Amino acid sequence: MTDVTKNPIKATRTTFSIVEVLVRDNGASVTEVADSVGLAKSSVHNYLSTLREMGYVTKEETEYHVGLGFLELGEVARNRQAVYEAAKPEMRRLAERTGELVNLLVEEAGRGIFIHREVGERGVTVDAHIGQRVYLHSTAVGKAILAHLPADRVRRILDQHGLPAVTEQTIVDRRALRGDLERIRERGVAFDREERRRGLRCVAAPIRDGDGGVEAAISVSGPANRMRGERFERDLPSLLENAADVIALRFEQ
Repeated sequence: MTDVTKNPIKATRTTFSIVEVLVRDNGASVTEVADSVGLAKSSVHNYLSTLREMGYVTKEETEYHVGLGFLELGEVARNRQAVYEAAKPEMRRLAERTGELVNLLVEEAGRGIFIHREVGERGVTVDAHIGQRVYLHSTAVGKAILAHLPADRVRRILDQHGLPAVTEQTIVDRRALRGDLERIRERGVAFDREERRRGLRCVAAPIRDGDGGVEAAISVSGPANRMRGERFERDLPSLLENAADVIALRFEQ
């Protein structure tokens, strides 16, 4: 879980607040950033100019954008996840076999982060991207992880992040979520029935370590009209469980 900083550095928080605005809005002007973070335009300009000088921000006409300097940092962070390399070959096979989108998610600071994806020939383009953070309770991959975390850890995550509704299908009640997590432990797989995005359904399986903990989760996602019946309830869960087992074995080597 995220530690509470006793003596936070205001300038550091401001810097990342500015970067987050650029990410959220896919680029913004000095005025737009200033309005979002509540600072004077002159101060925002100084922050952006410094980030630009360091290679972390670029400027296109009057708009500033996140620069490729963050790409190297992201690669370093992702490569520290041993499950990433272990999962890639099996995810590629799964995407080829199902024709759908396959995602790998890990938990950090109580949120889920997508660290890899493979797209099959029919795979849909969704709003999720590598590095995106999502609420664990609103996704099949997130729930697959939550179901295998210690109860006190789950409680702390929910205390910190709550159960916000992402769609009208999102579980927003703790008792209902506990019931769903129990079914996931019994079944071995998790389902997302348009809980994060309308029209999108997912099946996910946890990737366990040798001590019974959970390292990550892997999912297959697709349009609701393709994710139904025996394919959704039986065929894809079986493929995912097998893939997760293979990844876990490779991860432990």
